[in-house]
Amino acid sequence: MTRRLSIGPFNRVEGDLEVTLSIADGRVESAQVCSSLYRGFEQLLLGKHPLDALVIVPRICGICSVSQSAAAAAALADASGVAMPANGRLASQLILACENLADHLTHFYLFFMPDFARAAYRGRAWHAHAERRFKAETGEALREVLPARADWLRLMGYLAGKWPHSLALQPGGTTRAVSATERVRLLTVLREFRAFLSATLFGDTLENVTAISSVEQLAAWARGRPGDFPRFLEIADDLGLERIGRASDCFLSYGAYGQPAGSDQGQGGAGSLPLFARGVWHDGALRRLEEPLISEDVTHAWLLGEQPLHPRQGETRPLLGEFAERPDAYTWCKAPRYAGDVVETGALARQMVAGQPLLRALVAASGGSVLARVVARVFELALVVPAMERWAHALTPDEAFCSQWQLPDHADAVGLVEAARGALGHWLRIERGKISRYQIIAPTTWNFSPRDAVGVPGALEQALVGLPVEEGESAPLVVQHVVRSFDPCMVCTVH
Repeated sequence: MTRRLSIGPFNRVEGDLEVTLSIADGRVESAQVCSSLYRGFEQLLLGKHPLDALVIVPRICGICSVSQSAAAAAALADASGVAMPANGRLASQLILACENLADHLTHFYLFFMPDFARAAYRGRAWHAHAERRFKAETGEALREVLPARADWLRLMGYLAGKWPHSLALQPGGTTRAVSATERVRLLTVLREFRAFLSATLFGDTLENVTAISSVEQLAAWARGRPGDFPRFLEIADDLGLERIGRASDCFLSYGAYGQPAGSDQGQGGAGSLPLFARGVWHDGALRRLEEPLISEDVTHAWLLGEQPLHPRQGETRPLLGEFAERPDAYTWCKAPRYAGDVVETGALARQMVAGQPLLRALVAASGGSVLARVVARVFELALVVPAMERWAHALTPDEAFCSQWQLPDHADAVGLVEAARGALGHWLRIERGKISRYQIIAPTTWNFSPRDAVGVPGALEQALVGLPVEEGESAPLVVQHVVRSFDPCMVCTVH
């Protein structure tokens, strides 16, 4: 006998999320994920001056506003053909990376780990420590993490003036030049954050962490080691988090963070290699990303439209009071697809595409699991901080941080960036000096998409299938672990 269970709204999630499960024989048979709040930012932009996008799109979200700014600035740069000076590129990367790493830290300590302090896990050998350390609002980790996060965001203040909703990111670079004294301050913030990560999160140096390249090495490294990440690995092993949450195992990344001249990652300049490459991991192989293969389907969304469209042609027109005309619709989220395939995006996707050995080993062993997603986000802290130190050292205070630029009266442009949660794209059309079309595909739009026209579920909907749900459970923890491993940002999803 099949029964239905609706869960929502979820706590510790940005925006409104509802999940409806069909359960048969004690396991999830199918899932529907509902983004239940329509906001309409894409409509707000129509008819505006293109520069208004830099003011409007950061307001889509308070926790990843810089990512939205970066995508808008990239689209405007594409429209104008401007090239950033080296300082502008480095400062832009530092600003985006600061927000992304703050997001990773917040996800681990405030969104994900508190679930292990729940009373349902009482009796597990690790529960008392998890409750003392990670319990929501009262866990001792909060007294260490929140000040460390606040100190980390000083970097944003030095480079962008404020956070969130800064106007520092522009098509030609950044509005605020960094003096030699301020560069020293940036390096001080980076050094202090590195020390916090080494002592509190990892219990080891960042370089030793990123040298781990196999599942066996990870287990051996974590055994008996102090630090919150080793404790997570102990919990994950006990609960079998590597066995749950697998989706399509197809991963997409737009690539992120070019390297300065002299770096061991690239040669600098416009042709520099990024820290995280652009591409698609599909069927166990890396493929080149082809942006024209992206489309959005609205078959199961409360939106007008018939055929899947590339975002350059896409529209966002709500059905409003006409829900009855589309009885199969259950969300405001579109269904993005790449070459017709369901893809996952995020830190795990970035590192799969970039060839990070440990993450590829984890996926090869168990697929894109809850364990792999959390390890990827935590690992990114260790991978990116040393790169940020290189970028800060490469800043040249006496040189330009922003190039002059001018927008054309007509243009089709795109800005592709990597937010903390994954691939974020802005597609812009300018006609007669005004915005005539603006489409956004956010990371959670990819990961929390509904079914498409042929009935294929989105990534989270696939990841929930097969999970055990006992009779009487109203909000199964195993479901929450899978949902939180994707770290949804629903307000970005519905713009």
